[in-house]
Amino acid sequence: MADAPKPKEKSKISSARRLGLKIRLLTVAGQMLEVETEEKKREREEALAERVPPLKLSGLSVDELMDLCKDLHRKIDVVDEERYDVGLKVTKNDKECHELGLKIIELQSKFKKPSLKRVKISAEMMLSVLLGSKHKETIDFKSNLKTVKKAEEKKEEVTDWRQNVDAMSGMEGRKKMFDA
Repeated sequence: MADAPKPKEKSKISSARRLGLKIRLLTVAGQMLEVETEEKKREREEALAERVPPLKLSGLSVDELMDLCKDLHRKIDVVDEERYDVGLKVTKNDKECHELGLKIIELQSKFKKPSLKRVKISAEMMLSVLLGSKHKETIDFKSNLKTVKKAEEKKEEVTDWRQNVDAMSGMEGRKKMFDA
C-alpha cells in the first residue's frame, strides 16, 4: 500500500496571512530598491565630482580662458578615444559571446541536418510547385534551346613564302596591304 496516492495536505498558513506576508515582503523590497537607487545616484555624483572638478571662471583673463578651453578640448579628445576603444571592446566581446552561445546551442542540440538527396523533377512539376494554380500551360524547354553550330576553321592554303614576298614587294604590295 506504499503506492497509494496521498491526499493533498492543506497549507498551515491561511490565505489572509499569506497575502499579508506577501504585501510586507513587497513593501520591504520597494524600500530596499529606493535605497539602492539613491546610493547609486550618490556614487555617480561622487565619481563625477572626483573626475571633473568644478570650473572657476571668475577673475580669469582672456588668455587664461583660452588656455582652459584648449585644456578641456584635450581632455575631451582623450575621453572620446577611451570611449571609442571601450565601445569596440564591448562590441567584440558581445560578438564572441553570441558566437559561443551559438556553439553551445549547436553542441547541446540533438538536431542533425539531414543529408540532402538529389530529386529528379521535371520542369513542369517545378513550375507547378512554384506557381501553384497559375501554371496551366505546358512549356517544352528543350525546344526553346538554341542550337550551337561549330564554326569551321578556315584552312589557309600553304603556298610558297617566296611568292608572297614577291607579291608584296614594291608599291603594288603596299597598296594591297593598305586596302586589306
